[in-house]
Amino acid sequence: MSKHQAKGFTKEEELLLQDFSRNVSTKSSALFYGNAFIVSAVPIWLFWRIHMIDIFTSLILFCVVTAISMYLLAMAYRNTKYILKHKIAVKREDAVTREMTKKLSEDKKMSNKEKNERILWKKNEVADFEATTFSIFYNNALYLAIVIFASFYLFRSLSPAVNYTVSIGAASGLLALFSTGSQ
Repeated sequence: MSKHQAKGFTKEEELLLQDFSRNVSTKSSALFYGNAFIVSAVPIWLFWRIHMIDIFTSLILFCVVTAISMYLLAMAYRNTKYILKHKIAVKREDAVTREMTKKLSEDKKMSNKEKNERILWKKNEVADFEATTFSIFYNNALYLAIVIFASFYLFRSLSPAVNYTVSIGAASGLLALFSTGSQ
C-alpha cells in the first residue's frame, strides 16, 4: 500500500495526482537529460573551432560547464513542461474527447466510468507528449540563440575560456530562471 492510499486516496485519485504533479517519469527525465547533454555540448564545437580554444587543455572546463548547463537545461525542460501541460490539456480536451468517444462508442460492454477514465488518460497522454516536445524545442532554440548572441556580441572582448564559461552559464541560468515563472 502506498503512502497516498494509506491517507485515503483511491488508486484513480493517486494516478490523477501523479499526472498533474511536477514530477516527470523516468522516460521523460532520460529524454530531458539526453537532450540537455547534446545541446550543452554543441557550443564546445563553437568555441573550439571559432574561438580557437584548445580542446585538450580546456577539457576539465568543458566537462564542468557542460554538466552544470545540462542540469539547468533539464530543470528548464521540466518546469516548462509542467506549465505547458495544463494549457495544452485544456486546448486539446474537446478534440481528444470527440476522438475517444467515437472510438469507445463501439464497445457496449464498457461502463461510462471506464470510458471517462480512458478519455482522461488519453487527454493526459496527448498533453504530456506535446508539452514535452515543445518544451525541448523552445528551450533549445532559446538556449542556442542566447549562447550565440552572448559569445559573439556581449562577451566577445573576454578571453575565450571566460567567454565560454560566462556565455554558457548565462544562457542556461537564464533559461532555468525564466522557466520558474508563470507564463
